Amino acid sequence: MLDVTLTDKAKGLLTPSTRGNVPPFMVMDVMAAAARIEAQGGHVIHMEVGQPAAPAPQTAIAAARAALDIGKIDYTAAIGIPSLRQRISRHYRETYGQDVNPARIVITTGSSGAFVLAFLSAFEPGDRVAITSPGYPPYRHILRALGCEPVLIETTSATRHALTGEMLLEAHRKTPLKGVLVASPANPTGTMMTREAMADLIAAADSAGIRFISDEIYHGLDYAFPAVTAAELSTDAIIINSFSKYFCMTGWRVGWIVVPEGLARSVETLQQNLSISVPTLSQIAAEAAFDGCAEMDVIKHGYEENRRILIEGLPKVGLTEFLPVDGAFYLYADVSKFNADSFEFAKIMLQQAHVAATPGVDFDPFHGKSFVRFSYSRSTQEITEAVARVTRWLAKG
Repeated sequence: MLDVTLTDKAKGLLTPSTRGNVPPFMVMDVMAAAARIEAQGGHVIHMEVGQPAAPAPQTAIAAARAALDIGKIDYTAAIGIPSLRQRISRHYRETYGQDVNPARIVITTGSSGAFVLAFLSAFEPGDRVAITSPGYPPYRHILRALGCEPVLIETTSATRHALTGEMLLEAHRKTPLKGVLVASPANPTGTMMTREAMADLIAAADSAGIRFISDEIYHGLDYAFPAVTAAELSTDAIIINSFSKYFCMTGWRVGWIVVPEGLARSVETLQQNLSISVPTLSQIAAEAAFDGCAEMDVIKHGYEENRRILIEGLPKVGLTEFLPVDGAFYLYADVSKFNADSFEFAKIMLQQAHVAATPGVDFDPFHGKSFVRFSYSRSTQEITEAVARVTRWLAKG
């Protein structure tokens, strides 16, 4: 009896760590609710997740198939296949006119793996890192899990929802910051930073010794004006990108990080220990994906049409307030005139209209209860049907 009591007490010591106690990524919960409706025979239009409807480029699929035919898929170097890193370097030269040394490029398990490597290599536990609100939830969740403190800075229409240098320095003066992370095009808003805005922010960060991290996962999906890479403005910035969005390769889990020379070895050794290397098959496919840009540009034109359908269609049903739809494939709409709680709005819309979207509370602790994010990465037929369903649903009151 005593042994049982001691064993029970010992088991009580085996509790989850506080670092692992992060909030869920709500979009995954919405997907699960949609899946339950589909399991009962319902047809849900998925506008909740940034998941392209199109497959990977045929060039990528063919390269992966050829590699499988050979059959031997080994580890690669921790920082990635040299030819892939060289191809990414060429991409910066051809797309942005920038020479990026392949030695500064590390292949990662999507952008998510890049965030972990960036945060671990650049920050200590307790360091404060500024991120914008609205913003991608895993930024703050990963930072917290690694012992850092995310500092949310609210953006407004006055700056086109971009973080400015003065806003950053104001937060830094209150309590020192060690880093800042921004995305352009941004998730969930789809807004973009102009060259002037990004240059101003990088200059402010540099002047205060704040590490600058640029999430460029939605580059290639820009409509209002060309996206600017931080590589054009700084050699000290950490730049994160992925094959998930423009190249429609979400499930392949392959991305990259461009690091300053001083961090390259740290990122390499972290990668060696955390994952050894990124899946070889995905790296082979990713390199070939660059030869499929013409195919991907057709997909991008489809997103542009979907964007037009939403921008013109949603105001007709009363959803008249949304942030600038510059890039990516998101529209962030104010739904407060219909429901003061965006979670309830999204839940009822899913149940009654079978249109899935993500409530803004996942992205914005300040005003997220007023907003819903619609992803328009599906087919044009689905987006047209989604607008029709929402129209009928809202008309019923």
